[in-house]
Amino acid sequence: VQLQASGGGLVQAGGSLSLTCAASGLLIGSYAMSWFRQAPGKEREFVAGISRSGAITDYTDSVKGQYTISRDNAKKTLYLQMNSLKPEDTAVYSCAVRNRYSGTIGSLGDYAYWGQGTLVTVSS
Repeated sequence: VQLQASGGGLVQAGGSLSLTCAASGLLIGSYAMSWFRQAPGKEREFVAGISRSGAITDYTDSVKGQYTISRDNAKKTLYLQMNSLKPEDTAVYSCAVRNRYSGTIGSLGDYAYWGQGTLVTVSS
């Protein structure tokens, strides 16, 4: 199983970026998926999650109305559209496949597969 995240880069505050996570080796339609991020010197945190069909989404409070998570199961791809970016959004963003439901949607142990991450840098 491989998850390849891409789309990160340097953007000015107020700008937008669209992240993509391409999966191989598994049928992502069988799994809920999420985006996490880790800022320098901070712990990895949950950003956005989406159900297997894409009908249900969830966001951490700080990105509600700013980010949109979506998926295309036929293309085995997860997306994250990020608008109105702020310097505090700077982090490495990773996608993950959820195969357990022992905790909340942000419980790292519930995720079996992780992408390598893509760096998003927002300048002020």
